[in-house]
Amino acid sequence: MKSTDVAKKKFRPVKWAEGYDVDQVDAFLDRVQATLAAHERGGAGASLPDGMLARAAAAAAGSTGTAVPADGLLTPEDVVGARFAPTKFRQGYHQGEVDDFLDEVVAALRSR
Repeated sequence: MKSTDVAKKKFRPVKWAEGYDVDQVDAFLDRVQATLAAHERGGAGASLPDGMLARAAAAAAGSTGTAVPADGLLTPEDVVGARFAPTKFRQGYHQGEVDDFLDEVVAALRSR
């Protein structure tokens, strides 16, 4: 999986069924994309640039349940532990699609 795969990913919106908060999922995927991009650029010693690190910390404050490590990069465990606010009667992302995609992210991070 590459960072561009994350950037292109779209989830089916749901309104009447329970979904995940769109803003929280999008912010978390920004961190996933930045993590994969850092690995693509630098390999083992990769870290997020300062500007991205600040945005990652702000996104984490949006209650996805993950802290930002010193290098700003997500671990597979961070992805497994991510939690998003549920939505109902307002637009959210299809929970199954998000969960399946995050499973792919975990596999990609573990293979690095």
